Amino acid sequence: MLAGYFGELIKERALHHERINIALSGGSTPKAIFDELAEKYASVIRWERVFLFWGDERCVPPDDAQSNYNMTKEHLLSKVPIPKENVFRVKGEKEPSVACMDYEEVLKKQLTWTEGVPQFDMVLLGMGDDGHTASIFPHEIGLWNAQANCVVATHPQSGQKRISLSGKVINHSKEVFFLVTGAGKAEKLDEIIHQKEACTSYPAALVVNPVWLLDKEAAAKLT
Repeated sequence: MLAGYFGELIKERALHHERINIALSGGSTPKAIFDELAEKYASVIRWERVFLFWGDERCVPPDDAQSNYNMTKEHLLSKVPIPKENVFRVKGEKEPSVACMDYEEVLKKQLTWTEGVPQFDMVLLGMGDDGHTASIFPHEIGLWNAQANCVVATHPQSGQKRISLSGKVINHSKEVFFLVTGAGKAEKLDEIIHQKEACTSYPAALVVNPVWLLDKEAAAKLT
């Protein structure tokens, strides 16, 4: 159902626009979405008009099992006729600060800028059990308001470096979609949707007017 909704959106946007720029989320949640898009939409979306980017990436090589790009390649890119030149990965194999600056240049060259900020047509986000989104975690929530378009973030447990879009770029997108699944997200989702006091420490709560795509488990605490 969620894949069908997202697939129809991409199909419709690509039909009526010469180019649509989409920032994808990583992690495990989008896998099922990408699998269904590949199965049901490979031949019906005008993929030559779809340009793909990422909202965040782990600082690992592109063939690493932890790479968001690698996951997307396995579950989507290898199965749909999207031109290689339409895919703009974060080069996580580089030193983090270099990878961050490199992606800043990609956004500068590839996206239309409005009000001094690069603008995506669509951004797909996930949310962690701790309320993080992209790779901005609660302990580094200040990165959300960074002046830069891309930031170097640090995973709170592993210390792994990651490249992430900053909050201003995410909130400047024409459309933002949260894909949230699983019972482990229900408590944080309830706090964010109902704007409870604790949510002020969650980066996911700082996204403005997103469309929430939820499964029953994630939405269990919502009224």
